[in-house]
Amino acid sequence: MKNSLLETNTITLKSIFLDFKEITKAGLAISVVFSSIVGYLLGFSDKYPFSLTALLLLAIGGYCMVGASNIFNQVIEKDLDAKMDRTKNRPVPSGRMSVNKALTLGFVLTFIGLVVLYFINPKTAMFGAISIFMYVSLYTPLKTLTPLSVFVGAFPGAIPFMLGWVAATGSFGIEAGTLFLIQFFWQFPHFWAIGWFLFEDYEKAGFFMLPTGKRDKKTAIQTILYTFWLIIASVLPAFGFTGRLQLSVVGAVIVFVLGCWMMYHAIQLYKNMDAKTAKRLMLVSVTYITLLQIVYVIDKFV
Repeated sequence: MKNSLLETNTITLKSIFLDFKEITKAGLAISVVFSSIVGYLLGFSDKYPFSLTALLLLAIGGYCMVGASNIFNQVIEKDLDAKMDRTKNRPVPSGRMSVNKALTLGFVLTFIGLVVLYFINPKTAMFGAISIFMYVSLYTPLKTLTPLSVFVGAFPGAIPFMLGWVAATGSFGIEAGTLFLIQFFWQFPHFWAIGWFLFEDYEKAGFFMLPTGKRDKKTAIQTILYTFWLIIASVLPAFGFTGRLQLSVVGAVIVFVLGCWMMYHAIQLYKNMDAKTAKRLMLVSVTYITLLQIVYVIDKFV
């Protein structure tokens, strides 16, 4: 009897954990936290000493803010999520979690996130607040109204990389702006690739994710153009225009090669115009931004 009761409790705790993981989009949240950590590692210096406490607070606060954004997004879109195969089994649309419980969790995470980020410095908390506001209040409702939602969503999506620099230095300058620019341009080929291979699923919910609203040559051309601007932004630190954010010649060459790799797949999308190529571009874009950030960190310390 005791074993049966223990097993029931274990299953319940496990389901709660899995629902928390899903409603906060743990995979996405962790990747965002990784970007912030990289920004912090790039920002600290003799003038701004490394602090393990600040780094841990950044990770905790960052996860809370991203998790809260995702919760509010899923509450707002619960009826639309129920229409899509990809999202219909999420905690809220499936009915496993009530709207009130989800909202409570979202507000709790928002409060914790802002307080934790404020302990690092006020500007970090400010940018965290701007990020969650833009994601929930602007990007989310615009998704069913206009393809420009991706442009609006690129702003909060680009904040995490520069947030780490702000956490390390307490200031926003050309360095943080450059990190923002890199991740800003990256958003477009990444999300348009997703919008392309999930086009039918998004169409069920009435989401406008592609710039022309269609999987056409114009969308593919814009994907190539934004990939080009991403490559330019990514090698800027090698030319001495970005303050303390610098990149060696070797580092710049590696980053440029990574950019060419991503450009190749963007061009392939233009040639093939199919979901398989779009999905490959999406996977390449995720690998690209991760490797770029790793190269930036290694380049700083080697």
